[in-house]
Amino acid sequence: MLLAEIKSFESIAALYLYLDNLFDQDNTDDQLFASSYLRGFISISVIEFGDESQVPSKALAASIDEKLQAARTELSPQDRKIVQDYWLALKQTFI
Repeated sequence: MLLAEIKSFESIAALYLYLDNLFDQDNTDDQLFASSYLRGFISISVIEFGDESQVPSKALAASIDEKLQAARTELSPQDRKIVQDYWLALKQTFI
């Protein structure tokens, strides 16, 4: 299932399953890189908000945004754009 087809995830665990399954599908290296990179930031923020059973919320998305902003210099401009574009699409599934 494409990210554009998903309206929301019922839990962080469901989001993790989606991200894990990307490796079993026909995805680009950029998509796999961005999803893996973002998963680390999602995991760090999830710990602050609860556990994997929580629903992806706007507050959680804001925390991830802050962490991504703080880590901007870790990536090249090209990689940063790839991650940013993927995050903007994924963030739409947070309610």
